[in-house]
Amino acid sequence: MTSNLSSTSSELRRRLVLAVFCIFAGVLTWRSMDLQLTNKEFLQDHGDARYLRVVTTPAHRGMITDRNGEPLAISTPVHSVWGQPRLMVQHRESWLRLAALIDTTTDHLDALILPRTDREFVYLKRHVSPQVVTELKQAKLPGVGLLEEQRRYYPAAEVTAHTLGFTNVDDAGQEGIELAFDSTLRGKQGSRKVIKDRLGRTIEHVEQIEAAQPGRDLKLSIDKRIQYIAYRELKAAVQAHDAEAGSMVIVDPNTGEVLALVNQPSFNPNNRGDLKGEHYRNRAVTDIFEPGSTIKPITIAAAIESGNYAHDTPIRTDPGYFKVGRHVVSDPRNFGELDVSSVITKSSNVGASKIALSLEPDLLWGVFNGVGFGMPSEVGLPGESVGHLNDPRNWRDIERATMAFGYGLSVNAMQLARAYSVLAADGILRPLSITPLDAPLPSRRVLSVDTARAVRKMLTSVVTEGTGREAAVSGYHVAGKTGTVHKSTARGYAEDRYLSLFAGMLPAEHPELVAIVVIDEPKSGEHYGGRVAAPIFAKVMIEAARILGLTPDIQLDVDNDRYRLAAEVISERTLGAPK
Repeated sequence: MTSNLSSTSSELRRRLVLAVFCIFAGVLTWRSMDLQLTNKEFLQDHGDARYLRVVTTPAHRGMITDRNGEPLAISTPVHSVWGQPRLMVQHRESWLRLAALIDTTTDHLDALILPRTDREFVYLKRHVSPQVVTELKQAKLPGVGLLEEQRRYYPAAEVTAHTLGFTNVDDAGQEGIELAFDSTLRGKQGSRKVIKDRLGRTIEHVEQIEAAQPGRDLKLSIDKRIQYIAYRELKAAVQAHDAEAGSMVIVDPNTGEVLALVNQPSFNPNNRGDLKGEHYRNRAVTDIFEPGSTIKPITIAAAIESGNYAHDTPIRTDPGYFKVGRHVVSDPRNFGELDVSSVITKSSNVGASKIALSLEPDLLWGVFNGVGFGMPSEVGLPGESVGHLNDPRNWRDIERATMAFGYGLSVNAMQLARAYSVLAADGILRPLSITPLDAPLPSRRVLSVDTARAVRKMLTSVVTEGTGREAAVSGYHVAGKTGTVHKSTARGYAEDRYLSLFAGMLPAEHPELVAIVVIDEPKSGEHYGGRVAAPIFAKVMIEAARILGLTPDIQLDVDNDRYRLAAEVISERTLGAPK
């Protein structure tokens, strides 16, 4: 009886154990099917999160070229070093080696990594050299990876620095063309899935999610050859005259295209450690100044437009000064009776002031504003200062008198270039453009053809027999005007601080080039615009005319009086009258 009970009990236990095993196997089977079928996507996502990563693919920034297709700014591939803070903290023994490779200290890594252990990504060093990339790959440091990015390179370096500007470490435009056209050049980053190992290294590319869209290339109106010559001569002059700074702008007056734009001091945009605010300021558009005697041709243009003056209208300037209220306007000496043309040739302040005071304020303001003073040049470069031109309703007599010879209003070099382009283009005002134009931009007539041509003819005498003799260019009639300006300070006009200016164009009869030269505070002894700025114009223009193949408008014949006159002017550059 006892034996039967024991056998029955054993059979029950066996069946119970078997049932438990069957139930357990059934549960496992059910759970397996549930995981494989019902929760498949959820589990795959969690699994993928442990080794799949979505990384960005850099967009290639568009190239910038000059008008002839010469590269001025290009983007090249470069690597940056990044790390996974949590994993790096677990392998601090490798930090000494890492610090040596990326040229930093372990203290810097401490400060960078330890506060960010909750992050998956942190930059350790941006834009490292190919040698560092090779050494890091060989070292295989835990938690340290490499990321491909883009770095901007400027082949002409400081020659085009102020025109192009520069990008930051993320390849975004910060100044100049790079900033103004950033949305065009930038492109759009893409993304892709990759598999990374536990050390953060990419071991397999899985799929592309979105393709990167490269930025568009940009062609400028700048001619690299002329840009280089302008930069070379401006830099040499600033150094020779121990000047604070300088600017030069060259424009095609028939289109409004800017062919060269240079400043001193400059900087190398390839070396971000050299970027200082006072160096990368684009002075040709940001710095405003009183234009001095370079404004006199515009005053004379207003006089001719009034119908009351012609080139031979007599103007009494004796005894060399005259009073306007409590103020005195004076010339360097008593020029006696001059005609209107000689007011420009002799650069008479008295003559210009008397002419301006005889004109209706609205007429004078209308011509000044018509040639672009007091409004943007429309060139589109960032940071432009528009200068100052008072409302004529607020003008006092002394303001009208001093504005006639360039005091009491302010302009930038680009605005002055546009004003002289109006004279060069037979009275047509065009917007300036830093990109080549397929079709003319909207323009308007602000001076009559006869007025513009009459003023140009007067300006040729400034170069042949007046204050601008050192601006003469062999083979060409040059029209231009010098300017020497006392700088304004908090205590009034400084007696020993000057701006030396020259504004000119060639060939004078049908101008193809307009150029403005500004030298800020020459301190070597010379400060007159005819001595300091005019020679820069001549040196640059003779090369620019050769590069562009401009046809000489003076017959190169030793028996020709016009050529002989030009030759005499060039040989007498050291004898030119200062102004």
